[in-house]
Amino acid sequence: MLQQADKETKRKIATLFNGMQDTTILSCLQGHMGKAWVNNRENPEAAQIMVGDFTFFAGNPAAEGVEDLLKNVPEHILAIVDNDEWKMRIEEVHNDSAEKIQRYGFRKRQEDLDTDHLRHLIANLPEGYELRKIDESIVNIPSLFEVSPDFIKQFDSIADFLDRGIGFAILFGEKVVSAAASYSIYDEGIEIEIVTDDKHRKKGLATCVAAALIVDCLERGQYPSWDAANAESAKLATKLGYVATGAYDTYYIHTLAPVHK
Repeated sequence: MLQQADKETKRKIATLFNGMQDTTILSCLQGHMGKAWVNNRENPEAAQIMVGDFTFFAGNPAAEGVEDLLKNVPEHILAIVDNDEWKMRIEEVHNDSAEKIQRYGFRKRQEDLDTDHLRHLIANLPEGYELRKIDESIVNIPSLFEVSPDFIKQFDSIADFLDRGIGFAILFGEKVVSAAASYSIYDEGIEIEIVTDDKHRKKGLATCVAAALIVDCLERGQYPSWDAANAESAKLATKLGYVATGAYDTYYIHTLAPVHK
């Protein structure tokens, strides 16, 4: 039976996700954002975590109720698991509705990130552009969300993002054309979301704005975690100092199914 996890249940399932390094898992387990479900609250053998566009499955893929967990997805979501047994279950349950794609992981070591190198990258901001920390004035510029609605999507409100989140934006005139912000947060840091307007790509804007966000995080004692959706993002991460751990399988599930509240 599918059951939503409360605070105590989240403590029980934490060990099920020990082998998975994605910080958005911690965002949920630590109570910052997202939801979790289990097959049994008293003795959870399998669990699901969902934060934003990502869902994670862990535990025993053969446990009773796993199919219910796997069907507990909205339309258009990325599913991540850490072994072949879970992959087989996803492919069985979702069949033609799941497409296997590749994402790219990076190790989580603060010493990989050199603030002097990052400040040098920030200094390369092209003429005519302005780098700004995202504050109340920036979040009220509509173009920020035209670049990407995900910059505050996981937060309860704009006020909540300003209170708990962090980000930097690059403006061209009065318009936001690139930004890097906390897609999600956890006790020790953030997961980075970065997007640049198509018309302003190939100018080094993503490098500058990402470097600014990373430096700010490091100065505050937080870790800016990076996980790449594609090879271009992976290349940028390496330029910034992150060390790759390799590509890994992710399932894009386009099944439309209700999420249990």
